[in-house]
Amino acid sequence: MRRRGSGEEVEMRTRVRGWRWRRSPLRRRSDVVEAWTVLVVAVLILVGAPLAGAAAAWWAHGEARSVSVEQRAERHRVRAEVVGRKGDALPSVQAGGQQAFRATVRWTEPGEGTRTATARVPAATRQGEVVHVWFDSQGRSVPPPVDGTAVWQHTLTIGTCATGAAVLAVLLIQRVVRRVALRRRLTEWERAWARTEPEWTHRRA
Repeated sequence: MRRRGSGEEVEMRTRVRGWRWRRSPLRRRSDVVEAWTVLVVAVLILVGAPLAGAAAAWWAHGEARSVSVEQRAERHRVRAEVVGRKGDALPSVQAGGQQAFRATVRWTEPGEGTRTATARVPAATRQGEVVHVWFDSQGRSVPPPVDGTAVWQHTLTIGTCATGAAVLAVLLIQRVVRRVALRRRLTEWERAWARTEPEWTHRRA
């Protein structure tokens, strides 16, 4: 008896939850629209949003890879000795959050002799230490090119943000549709009551 009662309760709950999908005198067109909206929202959140995030991540990965390849083509690294500090007035931040300061460095290039330039060096670097610095094709000091880790971090960030934005957009649209459906439902119920109420009043009289 208990098992039968539990089964009836589950069946009753299922019927109550899915009443918008069955024909009923109480069902209105707004109920059908809302039911389909819930189904579409579920599909978009479970399938559409991840696909949008994957597409955005794929695009971001390609763009980041292109930037990395371009930077590696136009930038070159040299092993230089720090010969003087330019002061701490111009700090900058390199990849990975490491602070860098400008300093005078000196290195020797084959066929060109000794060269001196101002470059970015880690904050803890002391005079006389040897560090790796990067320059562009015009001889300006630049940060290191984007590496593979930074590319994947950028990819995951864009993909996650795109997925979250898609979910928020879907939920916002669902909320608007539900509000419109609720107003429509109340209007339909008022019209139905306006037709029914005189009959009830007449019967009571």
